Amino acid sequence: MKFRQFDKRARLVRRPWTAAERHVVWCGLTGRLGIAVEPILGTLVFLFLTWGIYVRALRIGDTSLMVLMPIFGLGALAFLGYGIAVMVAPIRAFLQTFAPIYIVDGYIRYRAPDAFSDDESTGYVAVLFENRDVACEWEAFGEERLPDRCIAAMSEFSTYGGIHKVDGRATGILAAKATPLNVGMAPRRAPMK
Repeated sequence: MKFRQFDKRARLVRRPWTAAERHVVWCGLTGRLGIAVEPILGTLVFLFLTWGIYVRALRIGDTSLMVLMPIFGLGALAFLGYGIAVMVAPIRAFLQTFAPIYIVDGYIRYRAPDAFSDDESTGYVAVLFENRDVACEWEAFGEERLPDRCIAAMSEFSTYGGIHKVDGRATGILAAKATPLNVGMAPRRAPMK
């Protein structure tokens, strides 16, 4: 889901993330950090090779070796960029656990894509207040186009993560529990009943 609209009025009831909810996101962050070991090591190896070529060229007095330095320097930068790309989303998700989770007793609205939607969008999901003003809306992506539908519901949501609970039942956005490094976590694709 991609966040689209948020009503910042003070009438939103909010609660902090629980320790268990934050732990699930922390395990996801540490799991991604385990994946990021490869680009970290790649960066270190290429930096070491760049430094080694520089030192060797100075010691033997042959500056022709320095032609190779930019190649390994670019390799180090590429691995550094890869590592940053791998870690941005989980770090952002973890930082969002310090923002509130909002609670609205109103409606959940599904609607089809509009002129402003991404090409791959299947529509929008929104939490509405009792008077049907939009509290928060997200662009949805999936396999099936969303139907135009509005249902009464008590919702818990965060702007970054989407709707966490509907009428007290988890939506699958956030796993109920985490495994170490979140290894073996199956995607939650079962429909809510």
